[in-house]
Amino acid sequence: MPIGDGQPESKVRLARRASLVAAGARSSAGRYPTYLADLLRGKGAATHGREELDAQWKHLTQAPSSTGLQAALWLGHNSVFLAVDGMTILLDPVLGERIGVRIPGVTVGPSRLLPRVDTAHLPRADVILISHAHFDHLDVPTLKALANRHTTVITAAETADLIPRGFGSVQELEWGKSLRLGTLTITALRPNHWGARTMWDRHRGFNAYLVESPHARWLYAGDTAMTRNLHGLGELDLSIFGIGAYNPWIHAHANPEQVWEMSSANKSARLLPVHHSTFRLSDEPVHEPLERLAVAAGAKAERIVPATLGEIIRFGH
Repeated sequence: MPIGDGQPESKVRLARRASLVAAGARSSAGRYPTYLADLLRGKGAATHGREELDAQWKHLTQAPSSTGLQAALWLGHNSVFLAVDGMTILLDPVLGERIGVRIPGVTVGPSRLLPRVDTAHLPRADVILISHAHFDHLDVPTLKALANRHTTVITAAETADLIPRGFGSVQELEWGKSLRLGTLTITALRPNHWGARTMWDRHRGFNAYLVESPHARWLYAGDTAMTRNLHGLGELDLSIFGIGAYNPWIHAHANPEQVWEMSSANKSARLLPVHHSTFRLSDEPVHEPLERLAVAAGAKAERIVPATLGEIIRFGH
């Protein structure tokens, strides 16, 4: 997949260092330290061309025997594209060069460290899940580019007014409530975070999501500090947690050790770490969250899903 033209060499090196090596979803604890060392030396897998990516994605998502967790694509920060039980789901799509306040012709805010994935290269999503209204999770220009009458947007309470027109349906989901879309049952949970986009809209909600389908159960935590609200969900096939922006924002963002604890509390088979390496939002070094997560996992590091920008992750069954 093309991930930007004319990117400075430093950005390419950072893209390789800042993400886990694309080695499929079947890494082993014994090989994991080698992966991490390769990242820090600037080694990484090349991204696929668009035609190859399209062919692979079509094969993965349309094969009659494909069930459960089929595939995922990390797009940077919290943006993940998933294929699960025949449905396609896009999490918090933020694919611009900057995040922040939009004024005519320009966005004022942090710039992107990783190369950008073009929205035109993505398959259509059946469902878009928006966790909350912060600029690094709800990006209006990206959503405008993705608008499609066949896509449903699920978002937190009091945030539907921010979603641009052009989608088939926009539905707010409050904590503890569920809805059914195709093969998916989506339940909103309460993370330990906050939802205001500005100093004047503190009424806005913020969600995590438990997503269940005939052959898969998985959690998207959105943004959260350490909390027991996301415990007791039963066994999960996958947890998706943010692992960055904890220094000094530990009151709103869990550190890697806390993320590992929360993921383990539900006996999650796999953990996909997000919210790292893409925007400079805090003081910890860009490589630190992934390093600390690997140390926290120890001998169980095989549960961490390796994800490289623009590389399809295939989940084995």
